Amino acid sequence: MFLDRRDVGEDLRRLLDRLVDRAGATGEFSPPCDVVERPGVLEVTMDIPGVVADSVTIVFARQTLVIAGSKLPAGCVHDEAVFHLAERSFGRFARVLRIAGAVDAGRAQATFGAGELRVTLPRIDERRGAEIRIPVRTD
Repeated sequence: MFLDRRDVGEDLRRLLDRLVDRAGATGEFSPPCDVVERPGVLEVTMDIPGVVADSVTIVFARQTLVIAGSKLPAGCVHDEAVFHLAERSFGRFARVLRIAGAVDAGRAQATFGAGELRVTLPRIDERRGAEIRIPVRTD
């Protein structure tokens, strides 16, 4: 499901490079996500607690969904504090997902709440390769 950059056109490659540069070469962490298909929609859900909605960028182009952003490290009240355990991730992230099948990106929606980002992509009928009959009229 992850995108191999060799599979995309030059325009998308440039867009991905800009987003990944902003999010870090590989991202400093990779938030977990689920991709679920329900009747009529494809839904991507990503856990990103502690992330501010304004720091998230979502782009869909050429069957590819890019979600990038950043999470600030938790503030430490004590200047001389020493961590004994640090498991929470922070920093920049970027997830690139190849979406199979046709979706209507113009009607896509993204919601963010309680640390969960949900991107809903409505499905549409695949039009490429479909046979379209053209009626013949007489003059």
